[in-house]
Amino acid sequence: MGPYVLTEEGKRYLSEGLPELNLLKMLENGSVPMKTAQSMENFSVAIQWAKKNGWVEVRNGVLVLVKIPGSYEIESALNKIYSGESLPDGAIQILLQRNLIQEDREDARRRAEKYKGSEVSSLNEDLIKTGYWKETIIRPYNVEAVGGKIYPGKKQPYAAFLDWVKNKMVGLGFEEMNGPIVETEFWNMDALYMHQFHAARDIHDAYFVKEPRYAKSLDKNILNAVKKSHENGTSESRGWEYQYDVKRAHRLILRTQGTALSARTLSGRPNVPGKYFSIARCFRYDVVDATHLPDFYQLEGIVIDKDLTIRHLIGLLKMFAREFANSDRIRIRPGYFPFTEPSCELFVKHPQFGWLELAGAGIFRHELTQPLGIKHPVLAWGIGLDRIFMSTSGINDIRDLFSYDLNFLRKSEVVY
Repeated sequence: MGPYVLTEEGKRYLSEGLPELNLLKMLENGSVPMKTAQSMENFSVAIQWAKKNGWVEVRNGVLVLVKIPGSYEIESALNKIYSGESLPDGAIQILLQRNLIQEDREDARRRAEKYKGSEVSSLNEDLIKTGYWKETIIRPYNVEAVGGKIYPGKKQPYAAFLDWVKNKMVGLGFEEMNGPIVETEFWNMDALYMHQFHAARDIHDAYFVKEPRYAKSLDKNILNAVKKSHENGTSESRGWEYQYDVKRAHRLILRTQGTALSARTLSGRPNVPGKYFSIARCFRYDVVDATHLPDFYQLEGIVIDKDLTIRHLIGLLKMFAREFANSDRIRIRPGYFPFTEPSCELFVKHPQFGWLELAGAGIFRHELTQPLGIKHPVLAWGIGLDRIFMSTSGINDIRDLFSYDLNFLRKSEVVY
C-alpha cells in the first residue's frame, strides 16, 4: 500500500477538530447533562471514542469528565498525514477504520505510469489497480530456467538410514528387541559366557558408570544358572572353573555390544522358531579418527529354531551384505567370540579403505543358551551399521555420520 492522503472527513476533522476532542471542550467544567451533550455534531462518534479512551463516564444521565489527555495520537497522526510524513501500521489501521485517510491513487497512478509500454517481469499492485498492466509487455516465462536452490527440512541422512534398516528387518519377519543403554556386566558379558577375569573382556574397552556403580538387583534364578555355568559348566562342559563374583555381575557399564539384548530376549521365553533384531547404540573407548568413534550403532540379530547350522548363518550373512551394504564382494573368515562356536567374521570391499569388517557372527554356545532356558540352536550376529552406511553412501570419514556441516546435510538425498 502506497502513501496516504486525508479523506474529506479527515480534512474537516483536521480543521474543525476531532469530535471526541470537541466533546472534551464541552466538558471544561467537569460535566454536562447528556441531553446537552447529544446536541453537538457527531455526538455518536465523539462519545464512542471518548469512552474507549477512558476520558468520560455517564452517571445518572450526566456526562462526566474522568481524565484529560495530554496529547492525542489520532490528532497527531492526522497532522503527519497532512504533512506527508509516514506512520506506524497501527495508527494507519485506526485512521483507515475511521475513514479519515485513503490511499493516494494519484501516486499509485504515477508509479504505474513509468511501466507503460515497457517490458515487466511480474505484475505489481500498482499495475493491477490502475489497469496499466494492459499497456505493458509482460516478459515471457522461461520454464526451462533453473530456479533458486531450496533447502527443505528433511531427515538427517544416517537417521533416515537407521529407519530404513528397521523397516527392512521388520519386512523380513524379525521382531524388534529393546533394552537399556546403561547395562550390567551380567547381561553385557556374564550371561554371554564371558569369563569375568578373562582377557577377552579387555577388547570391549567398556565405559564404567561412576555413580551409581552397581545395579540394585538381578533375577536370582537366572543369576544362579549363569553362575553355575561359569563355575561348573553345563551337561556338556566343565565351565570356566573359577569362583564367580556376584557383586561384579551387578557393576554398571555403558552397553558395549547389542548381544546383551539377545541374552535378555533369550531369558524371556522367546518364540521357537523365532527371529529377533535390534538397532543398538553401543559404547567403547576408542581414539577418534576417520574409521573409529567411541559410540556406534550395531544391528544385532538372532534366529532360533531346531536343526540350524553354520550353513544357514552364512546364507544370512550373504543376504545382509547384499541387502544392506549393496555389495557382492564379501569375505567370510573364521573368527573368535567368547560366546559363539563356531564363529566367523563378514568383510565387504570399500572403494577407499579396502576390506572392512562388517559383522561378527556365530552359533551361541550351549553354556550361554542352556542357563537361559533355550534348548535349540541360536544363530547370532552383530553388524556394524556405521560402516555399512559409509560403504553405500560414499562417505569416507565416519565422523561425517554425525556431522554439523550444513553443506553436507543440504547435499544429502531426501529419503521418503
